[in-house]
Parts: sequence; C-alpha cells; structure tokens
Amino acid sequence: MTFLAELKELVECQSPTEDLEACTNVIELAKEIVARNLSIPARTFIEEGRPVLWWGSENPRVVLLTHLDTVWPIDSYLPLWRVDGDKIFGPGTFDMKAGFLQAVHALRGIEGAERSVALIATTDEEVGSQTSRALIERVSKSAAAVLVFEASLDGKVKVGRKGTSMYQIKVHGRASHAGLDPEKGINASVEIAHIVLKMTALENEEFGTTVVPTTLHSGTVTNTVPALAVLDIDSRSFTMAELQRIDTAIKSLTPTHPEARIEVTGGINRPPLELSSTEALYERLEQVANEIGMPPIGSASVGGASDGNLAAATGVEVLDGLGAIGSGAHAPHEHILASTIPGRVQLTESFIKELIRD
Repeated sequence: MTFLAELKELVECQSPTEDLEACTNVIELAKEIVARNLSIPARTFIEEGRPVLWWGSENPRVVLLTHLDTVWPIDSYLPLWRVDGDKIFGPGTFDMKAGFLQAVHALRGIEGAERSVALIATTDEEVGSQTSRALIERVSKSAAAVLVFEASLDGKVKVGRKGTSMYQIKVHGRASHAGLDPEKGINASVEIAHIVLKMTALENEEFGTTVVPTTLHSGTVTNTVPALAVLDIDSRSFTMAELQRIDTAIKSLTPTHPEARIEVTGGINRPPLELSSTEALYERLEQVANEIGMPPIGSASVGGASDGNLAAATGVEVLDGLGAIGSGAHAPHEHILASTIPGRVQLTESFIKELIRD
C-alpha cells in the first residue's frame, strides 16, 4: 500500500487517549503496517495497563519515539479523511500519525536497523504520558539519541520546549450567613483572589515563564460566605530553575486570614527540553540535510511539552519535531501537506543512518 493509503487507515482507526479499546485497535493496526513495510515484526506489550508498540532493538542506540493516541473523541472530527489539493485533513493526521508512518517508511531503507534502532509508539502522550513515562525514561537512559516524531513547526524541528507544572490550590474557609453575620465566616473567595494575583506576579517573560490561573470554583449559594475555593494553575517555562522557583512559591503560600487553610496538590509534570539537550543533534541534522541537497531545516522553541521533555531529563541527546509538515494540531483544521512527505522520509532515513554509523 502507499504511504497515504496507510495513513488513511491509521486516521480512520480513531484512537482517543481515554478509549483503551480504541488505542488497542490502533496499535494492532500499526503492527500490521510495520509488518507490510519491514522484515522484522513489531510486538505489543502492556505498560501500566496501556498498549505500547515496540519494533527493533531491546537496547537501542537510537530511539524513534512516537505516539498514536489523539485528543479527538470518537466521531468528533468529521469527515475522518478529506483531501483538498495538497492538504490532507483528519484527526491525528498532524499530531502525530503521519510522524509515526514517516518513521516506519524511513526504516525501510536502512538494512539491519533493528540491531541498533527501536521504534516505540505509546498511547497516553496526550494526557501527560502518565503510564509510559517510566518506559521512556528507562529506554532513554541507555540510548545515544532520541528522535521524537511530533509534528514540525512549518517544517522546522523543535529544539526547545517548555516544561510544565500543574497545581490545584484549595482554600478552606468557614461558611456563615452572608447577610446576618458575614464577619463570622472566613471567605474562601477573597482568599483565592489574593492567590490569583500572587500567581500572575510570578511570571517571568525573560525565560518564557507563565503561571496561568485556569479553572476556579468557589462557594455554594449566593447568601453564604464561601467555605471552599478551588483553583487550578498551569505553569510553564523553558528552564528547570524557573519551574522549581514557581514550585517553591506555590507550596509556600500562606493565607491572609490566620484561620484559613491552604491545600496544594500537584507539581512539576514534565521538565523542559532545553537547548543543551538538542543543539548537537540539530547541527548534525542540518549537515545531513545539506549533504542530501535539501535546504536548511530550521529550528524553533515552543511552549507545548512532549515526550521529548521526559527523554531529555535523563541526559540523552534529543531532537523533536521530526514529524509531519502541516498545521492545526488539536484544531478543527488539522492537516498535513502531502507533497512534503517524501522529503521528510528521506531526511529521516539519512539522519538515522548518520547516527548509527557512530
């Protein structure tokens, strides 16, 4: 089958992260696609209750890291497959089923790749890789390079990603009648308002550090002083030092009312993918692109996190964004550009050959 026919199969096999049966189905289909293209079959194993595809070496020098889960609930993106000129629309086309398939097709041209390369596809990346994190860290520690096939940024690879932290802050106050004796209460809404302002004051533009209050719930009825307020915080930065600064600040919060109580849960979820982890591989990629007659690839740093963050935290060299060229990740216009696929596959094949020669 052609690349696009196989991509259509993968996209139409819908695989929202939360649907375990759907994720199992897409892994089985991916194994069939691997079997069509490569002489060595892939295997499936269960990691913390979720299916993972693994092809190649059990102790790889080069890891090709992908995921096949998507953010799209079943039939929430319709039609599942639509072609409009060079654009191919569908749930997961860009993020990141085309990236997985590019890795498979690149391996077709590398004899004996299974001796030093592993292709891994997980099914929980879109919700923070909670079950596959230990696997990613384990395989990355002993590898020389991890290549992540998340979507590109207009063709550019990703050399920096912000790390992420997630917190929930609860303020426990005391209820009282808002009209008869408000002074007897401890207003959790007032307390949480002070915290919201403290959070935004923690941001640091120099390091791309954001601290964003997101969902907020407080109180029960309109004539009662709120006894409980719950605030969610999304924090991101390009440096680990900044994430640790924010972590310390949030976990050191104190209430303005001496009898109020603050409860904080959460913490640093994914460390940042810093330039120190990616610059060497990026330079080699540009050299390879030049040798095969391609124009410069280019690089970018982005706010979103990926499994590349987890790999880089182990000390391995990482390069991200080697996947599809297109646009619209997590958006109704998600698509890839079909004409760019052959060049992307060729670049990946040549780059892997360069890395395994070391």
